[in-house]
Amino acid sequence: MAEASVYELAVIGAGPAGLSAAVVAAERGLTVALVDAGAQTGGQYWRHPDEQHLDAFTHPESTGHHHWAHYRELRARLRHAVGGGRLVHLSGRQVWRIDRDDTVLVLRTTSTTDTDETDASNAARSTGRGERDVRAERVVLATGAYDRQLPLPGWTIPGVMAAGGVQALLKANQVAAGRRAVVAGTGPFLLSVAAGLADAGVDVVAVCDASALSRWAATPLRAIQEPGKLLEGVGYATTFLKHRIPLRTRTVVAAVAGGGRVSRVTLARVDARGRIRPDTARVVEADLVALGWGFTPQLELAISLGAETRVDVDSSLVAVADADQRSSVPGVYLAGEVTGIGGAVQSCAEGELAALSAATDAGRADDPRRRARLRRRISRGRRFAVGMHRASPVPADWPTWLAGDTTVCRCEEVDADAVRATVHALAADDPRDVRVTARPGMGLCQGRVCGFALSCLVSAETGRPAEPADLEPLAKRPLATPLTVADLAALADGKDRR
Repeated sequence: MAEASVYELAVIGAGPAGLSAAVVAAERGLTVALVDAGAQTGGQYWRHPDEQHLDAFTHPESTGHHHWAHYRELRARLRHAVGGGRLVHLSGRQVWRIDRDDTVLVLRTTSTTDTDETDASNAARSTGRGERDVRAERVVLATGAYDRQLPLPGWTIPGVMAAGGVQALLKANQVAAGRRAVVAGTGPFLLSVAAGLADAGVDVVAVCDASALSRWAATPLRAIQEPGKLLEGVGYATTFLKHRIPLRTRTVVAAVAGGGRVSRVTLARVDARGRIRPDTARVVEADLVALGWGFTPQLELAISLGAETRVDVDSSLVAVADADQRSSVPGVYLAGEVTGIGGAVQSCAEGELAALSAATDAGRADDPRRRARLRRRISRGRRFAVGMHRASPVPADWPTWLAGDTTVCRCEEVDADAVRATVHALAADDPRDVRVTARPGMGLCQGRVCGFALSCLVSAETGRPAEPADLEPLAKRPLATPLTVADLAALADGKDRR
């Protein structure tokens, strides 16, 4: 299928939500463009080795994955839809802005490849990927999320990594990031990362969860909404026993030390609010610290389009979708982590429902029973997610761990003292004021790494919980991704092709 002048639906993101949406929409008869920054489908959840060179890897591409059979089914359906001329998969292209041209949504894209201009032009002619703009009547935003990070003393030392980054190395490259690891933070994702490291031969010194397992007892009915998650938990427990991995609850990494790389990690017990208990610190040796504090939805495109947002139960800013995954913006649908962190199964259901809603709005035959079933599935998954977030919250008093010289913003090298001084000495009373005054979040990552932590720190200093009006400016980025001058010049001179 050649690229259409205007697609009936564009789907942004080829993870669980986006892949599900694209496949279902094509099967309902829509012309679909699936736009994704990655070279192959799967997103972060199903990140896997290069499919063109699987013989170079020791283990199968499914190693370390859950629901792999479902991914293989979606991948096969995608290829069938592409072969049947109903869908175009535009890989290696990242959407940096969406404009509206009358009734059409225009997706401005930039290449994520490293090829020079000549190679890119040749690739464009052979794959039909030469257009900078993708035009569609409707769009599904399935942009996913990224690791949430909380600063702590020593977190900028090499060897301290986001737990998601550690897992990505394992899944995509079958490479362990260290030999002796501490996995810490909060939530069940820690178990997955620790189990993967242990199976890869890493000595996991400790898994430290800031919360207590007893918090699940407060929401027992929510915990049983997802029986599959309970089975995964049993699998992790078996791995922990096999490798003798100690699980320490109400315990955090209080500090990290080392020269050119992590060598010593200070662990400490905390109370229910996350305050470190006196005389509980102990030091362990490790060369890898994997920190996981949950995930932050990637909302640049949703916010730039004017979609309504809210603060979720885990204190993340999320985009608001109705019962059929429609956003507050006509023609824009939401699926997956942009509506709240809920996991891959939930994301698949939301992607499928978004596709059905888009197909119905495009005049295709409705399937009310299927949509009703998906709504029930999503509602059940949402109840579990709420229970998970309540059982594994970010500790309320984590800012008390910070020393004055602890870096909060790595890009601009802004420390905790600078943030506090801006609040108290300069009367900056919200994250945006602090950002424009002291410059945290003004560097290359544009607050993706420090934005959540900054909002929490400012709230702790002001005593006022963050609201959507506080968080939206941190997530609002007119350019959703770095791009070349050539991409901008193309807008000015009217060129569409490379």
